[in-house]
Amino acid sequence: MTVADDTLTSRAAVRPAGGGLVTPRAVVRRPRPRALTLTVRALGPVALLLLWWIASATGVLTPDVLASPADVLRAVGELWGNGQLPDALTTSLTRAGAGLLIGITAGLILGVVTGFTRLGDELLDSSLQTLRAVPFLSLVPLFMVWFGITEIAKIVLIAVATTFPMYVSTSSGVRATDPRLLEAMRSFGMGRFAIVREVVLPGALPSLLAGLRLSMTLSVIALIAAEEINSTAGIGYLMAQAQSYARTDVLAVCILVYGLFGLFADALVRLLERLLMPWKGARR
Repeated sequence: MTVADDTLTSRAAVRPAGGGLVTPRAVVRRPRPRALTLTVRALGPVALLLLWWIASATGVLTPDVLASPADVLRAVGELWGNGQLPDALTTSLTRAGAGLLIGITAGLILGVVTGFTRLGDELLDSSLQTLRAVPFLSLVPLFMVWFGITEIAKIVLIAVATTFPMYVSTSSGVRATDPRLLEAMRSFGMGRFAIVREVVLPGALPSLLAGLRLSMTLSVIALIAAEEINSTAGIGYLMAQAQSYARTDVLAVCILVYGLFGLFADALVRLLERLLMPWKGARR
């Protein structure tokens, strides 16, 4: 008996005795309870917090290396009570928000121009790709020369860091638009701006949200770098002061705040995905 005969025999074995077709079974996925999802998501942070507490309680982590969770909580109460933490949060969020708004606006416009028009692609894309390859941290000394030790230098640094992820995602999303759909819209007399607004941007929405997520993550990284430019306010200023006095509890608070910034940014993009693309959540 050959391999082909074995295959035919095995296929015949799975058929019903009457020779008819197998009745398909619908696979119905039951939705996971929201409480279970939140519990599973919280397991990782809770495990890290537990390991941190155990290491501090057993002496593996000494206060000069990293403060214990209890000391960090006391530092939060101290900083919040004297008003330093609320002021620092307001200053840092203002910097990050202003730079992010400028960056995503510039990236969106440039991405639409280069992705939708051939002239824009030929004029701008090569230059933007070259600038994208330059690490934004290397621009810190140049911005200090141009703008001095001011808020403008910090905001511009965050804007530059967040422009290029948004640009790349927008440009690729716009280029992926079906050309036949664009030709059909033109045949109905729809103008360029109307096509971009009604067809191109809605079709590129997944890419736009992906670029927004990357830009928001980079805004936190750029914020950390920007607040190292001789800041006199903000979370970075608190970190510099804590470093001077070897306050590992305050340093831990600042690091956790930066982490919460990133977590909040990711949660905000997820919320936008649910609101703007409800079919994606339903499919998942």
